[in-house]
Amino acid sequence: MSRGSAENRAAFDEAALLAEACRTTGLDDYGPDAFREPLGVLLRSLREEAPLNELGRMIMRTRILESLATRLETQHWVKRHPEILEEKIEAPIVIIGQMRTGTTMLHRIIASDPRNHAADWWETRFPAPPRDIDWSKPDPRIPVAEAEVAAILEADPRQASIHPWNAQAPDEEIMLLEHSFLSHVPEAFCNIPTYRAWINEQDWTPSYVYLRKLLQLLQWQKRQRGKVRERWVLKSPGHLGYIDTLFKVFPGAVAILTHRDPVETVPSAASMNQAMWALYSDEDESSVVGAQWQDRLAWGTKRAMASRENYDANRFVDVWFRDALKDPIAEIERAYGVFGIEFTPEARAGMEKWRTDNPRDKRPPHEYRLEDYGLTKEGIEAAFAEYRERFIVPRLG
Repeated sequence: MSRGSAENRAAFDEAALLAEACRTTGLDDYGPDAFREPLGVLLRSLREEAPLNELGRMIMRTRILESLATRLETQHWVKRHPEILEEKIEAPIVIIGQMRTGTTMLHRIIASDPRNHAADWWETRFPAPPRDIDWSKPDPRIPVAEAEVAAILEADPRQASIHPWNAQAPDEEIMLLEHSFLSHVPEAFCNIPTYRAWINEQDWTPSYVYLRKLLQLLQWQKRQRGKVRERWVLKSPGHLGYIDTLFKVFPGAVAILTHRDPVETVPSAASMNQAMWALYSDEDESSVVGAQWQDRLAWGTKRAMASRENYDANRFVDVWFRDALKDPIAEIERAYGVFGIEFTPEARAGMEKWRTDNPRDKRPPHEYRLEDYGLTKEGIEAAFAEYRERFIVPRLG
């Protein structure tokens, strides 16, 4: 294994990948949405820089082919059913915060309000349905997704302590953004510094426009099964750096911003991503992943702080991690009040049932140390100085 290896060059040849996706699906129309430039940058970075082992090369190539196939299949469905693009994605509640700040818990609790839509993990993994799907029968994508989750946990049991994996539970739409090839997903799997630096300078509007299209596709599918709701609840730490773009593409969106001391979140995020890097590379890059994710989270946090100044205060609700752990339903009820959403008895009942069915102590603790990733308390505090002064220090003590 080496960077720029012949194996990498063969695996990530753009023309070959595009042709294989077309051959596999029997389709050739990728649709009008822009994706070729980010795909090209990603593939070049994978060819020339990524220190992938055989498993990593296979996984990354497979994910790219799956994204290309998803784009082909999505375009096929839109041509067959143009009413998909008439689906309205209005005023979603979007949960945004650094990784490891309770965003998954809040997402799943709010999704238990029977008025809300959310995308389950299997839907984010396979958003385009089989062409011969029977809407009256169980979805064939679900068992495939469940098998994938089981394989992930078998390959790396640490993942059980890092994230509450469940193929049929709501999960973040970062995997939908991945299909635009303009996302943070690839850098979570391996070290690709050129792509990582390039995406920092790009306008992410095409990525969020494609996210909206995929949500329209998912909402249309839910409608075929008789599932009609008032709004979506979304979540992704990746939105931190793109609130302006998010609000442009989803004009009615409101945001719950979660807060926790970066001294705790940064090493936890580094641990989560290093676990994936370690599967797909034989090189020990623990300090590299630590530095990259400290920088990524600081970058996104600074952008989020600046962006929120551009909008009415009632489009944001701040939730402290410890308050969310103590009484998440009270925090959600407070957010609903700010957003002007009625907190109904049915909403409360759904949320309370979720809490009863999903106690945190069922999962093993997530253990990590700063020094394992070349991090220091002082370095993290310096990188997040402005953010900690505004949101963290006043709550300490």
